[in-house]
Amino acid sequence: MTDPLNAFTPGPQPHIAGVPGGALSGITFAAKDLFDVAGFATAAGNPDWARTHPVPTRHAAAVAAMLDAGATLSGKTHTDELAFSLNGENAHYGTPVNTRAPGRIPGGSSSGSASAVAGGAVDTALGTDTGGSVRVPASYCGLFGIRTTHGAVPVGGLVPLAPRFDVVGWFTREAGLLARVGRALLPEAAAAPITRLVRLEDAFDLAGEEVGGGLAPALAMLAEQLPFESTRLAPDGLSDWFGHFRVLQGRDAWRTHGEWVTAVEPAFGPGVRERFAWASGLTEEAEQAAEAGRNAALRVLDAALPPGTALLLPTAPGIAPRLATPAAELEAFRTRAMTLTCIAGLGGLPQVSMPLGLLDGCPIGLSVIGPRGADLALVDAVVGWGLPLA
Repeated sequence: MTDPLNAFTPGPQPHIAGVPGGALSGITFAAKDLFDVAGFATAAGNPDWARTHPVPTRHAAAVAAMLDAGATLSGKTHTDELAFSLNGENAHYGTPVNTRAPGRIPGGSSSGSASAVAGGAVDTALGTDTGGSVRVPASYCGLFGIRTTHGAVPVGGLVPLAPRFDVVGWFTREAGLLARVGRALLPEAAAAPITRLVRLEDAFDLAGEEVGGGLAPALAMLAEQLPFESTRLAPDGLSDWFGHFRVLQGRDAWRTHGEWVTAVEPAFGPGVRERFAWASGLTEEAEQAAEAGRNAALRVLDAALPPGTALLLPTAPGIAPRLATPAAELEAFRTRAMTLTCIAGLGGLPQVSMPLGLLDGCPIGLSVIGPRGADLALVDAVVGWGLPLA
């Protein structure tokens, strides 16, 4: 197949028809190259991973669920190596095109899935989100994207990064399909409808005035439908929350992949190589301290999210960085982005990014975080608001 977006993995692509008559019949989808597809190698963004792992003989659970619902699988999409990045620039396979922000990165690690949906190659695409890998590309590429409640969607047949945070997510160009896919993948839950919004002022402060200005028209329209309150989750700043998340993610990633990294010595690209090296040096004492910090954050989040409540925040601290941004600058931006995304990550909470803002002609996302298990209530609220897309 031709691939002007560089969204798809090299070589032959799967084309598997869904079960006729399903709820997603007529819908095409792609799957990030962390999801197993029977008969096709899973490379996880790294040639050494593909070389040292057998070709799968069965589909990942989420892929099978999409097919059972009638959707047709149309390809496998690029990912950052082992999902340990937020940028979408793969040293081995290149960078998928961001059609909504030309000359800028698509975001990672679900880069190819975001590119394929934004570029119209498929209707929807599966991604994964550990530290922001669906939400951030959704913001950069002008898409709806969901991080689901931790454990809500089965992860069988999925290459993990940090299992305590890994979740399945997906991208769409419109809210209705986001909800339709949700009903195919998520369990029905008796969650209260979203009737209360709380604006996270510390998150808006971190994102900055320009981002707030770009989201202001959407916020004004939303406030007409559902006036919102304001709060601060972390009066001393969210940087400590990110520090806890970073240590816990790093320890989990090394626990998951350290033996393979040590034995194979894979050729990692910049950024991913340094992150695994850093993770290898983390101590049990650091993990215990981070776990205590996470538990404190969980108490704050549980208090802030009674049934029917959602938290409102910018998805990312800016538009997509330019291609070939210097590494130090890109890492600083990644840290700011993950300081926002770690909120839902630490809590195991669902979050939907909505393409409702523009800044310098490029998309920026507005997000809502809901209580655990309120995924369908959250997407139903997004559909019901019917806000105009940027």
